[in-house]
Order: sequence, then structure tokens, then C-alpha cells
Amino acid sequence: MSTMRRGRGEGGLYWDEKRQRYIAEVTIGYTPAGRRITRKGSGKTKTEARNKLKEVLRDHEDGLVTKHQNTTVAMAAEDWLSYGLVGRADSTIQKYGHLVRGHIIPDLGARKLKDLKAADVEKWLATKATQVSSSTLRRLHECLNRIINRAMARELVKRNVVPLCEIPEGLDGRPSKSLTFEQAKAVLDAAERDPFGAYVIVSLLTGARTEEMRELDWDHVDLDGKPDADPPVPPAIHVWRSVRTKGDTKTRKSRRSLALPHRAVAALRRLEPRQGTWDGRKPE
Repeated sequence: MSTMRRGRGEGGLYWDEKRQRYIAEVTIGYTPAGRRITRKGSGKTKTEARNKLKEVLRDHEDGLVTKHQNTTVAMAAEDWLSYGLVGRADSTIQKYGHLVRGHIIPDLGARKLKDLKAADVEKWLATKATQVSSSTLRRLHECLNRIINRAMARELVKRNVVPLCEIPEGLDGRPSKSLTFEQAKAVLDAAERDPFGAYVIVSLLTGARTEEMRELDWDHVDLDGKPDADPPVPPAIHVWRSVRTKGDTKTRKSRRSLALPHRAVAALRRLEPRQGTWDGRKPE
């Protein structure tokens, strides 16, 4: 290993025989014990080594240097999947696991967090836009953003470039499976003759989520409303809980009251006297 002299204050530049690279090194201070604190940059040429050292020093001055310089995107992603989703439903964890392990880790996992640039993320999103739908693309962007935010909170990286990246349009999603008017009418007519008819009718006419309907009880049902009020208050169901983890609705705004059409009121009035006494047999 031979050392090449540089100007005062510019550090040193030498050839590392073992690594077969030039090493540019500079002292930035001393520890309380008197040991030097150095920063290094390496390259195949002298110029490349000096430029790398300048980049390292610039990151140091900008406060972008952490103690975990070798943490990769894959390591941060697995940490988020293991500890960042505590309290979420199993189905939610599985969904995020599929997105992260199926797309993010294979494509960006080997990249060190400190080296992840906005251009890298934008190029990755652009490639994914030719493979997945726009909704999946938004979820991938969301997952990566949460992964980097968690890493920042644990001082594994000093910045998150993901929010700076625009989300392109992906492929068209699958065709809508919504019922046509005639199909919906047929379902409602058939439900009139089924023991679960009230469940189907109220769900279809109010748009309440399945997980919310399953948790609905009579204390949250108002079949009378206040017709004499000004303005009149219609019959309604108060959707305040669901069968999701901890009983919460999907979002805070999902806690809402939904007006009941006459057909839904009639179905619930037929159900109310039988509730708790139905033995599971379909009526003849």
C-alpha cells in the first residue's frame, strides 16, 4: 500500500492493494480518547475516490449519516412487516406481505437505504406501471413510504424520498363486478323469501360493508325516525362498529348513520319479532 501526499487539510489518497481501489481519506475530528475520526471514499480511479469522499463529507455536513450505513431496503421492509403492523387483521398483514415480498424486496431490496434516491423510486414505479393496476401501484407506493418512515424513526436513515415521487397511471383494473339494475332487483326479490333476506336487503340498499352489517345490533337500529322534526329524520341504522380487529370501522369517517329506504324498514320489521328465535331452518 503506497500513500500519495495531498495538500494540507485535504487528507490522504492511497492505493489499497487488497481491495484494488484508491482510498481517499480525511480527518474530521478526534474522540475524547484522542483517536482520529475519519471519513473515506473509494474508487477505481483517483478522481472517483476523491468525488466519493466529497459525497460522504457532504452527507455528513447535511446530517444524513447514521450509524447503520449498511441497512438495506429489504431489512427495513422485513422489520416493518414483523413489527410495524401490530394490531392489524391477519388478512391485512397477508395483503401487505404479498405486496412487499412480491414487488418491493425483489426490485429494491438489495439497495442500501442511504443510497435510495428519488430517481430510483420513480424509475421503479414507472416499470411497475406497465405490470400492475393503478390501485396496486398506489398501495406499493404507500408500503414503501411506510417502510422508510419507520426506518427514519429508528434512525436507520435520515430522509425519505418516497413522498417526493409522483405515482404514474398503471394498467386498467379488472372490469366492474357491480350488479346491474335488473340483477339487483332480482336479488332483492329473492331475498324476500330467505331467512337472511333482511341482511341482504339492508346491505344492498344502504351500501353498508359486510363487516359492519355483521356487527349491527338492534340498539343501533331506528325504524321510526322522527317524521315530525324539522327537518324530518328518516329511519336509519347507526354504523359505529364492525367485526374488524378491536371492533373499529375501517376509518373514522366510516362511523356514520345511513337512512333506511321503506323496503329495508319493512324487512327489518319482519325480522325483529323472529330475532333470537329462528332455529336455522328455512321457511316452507
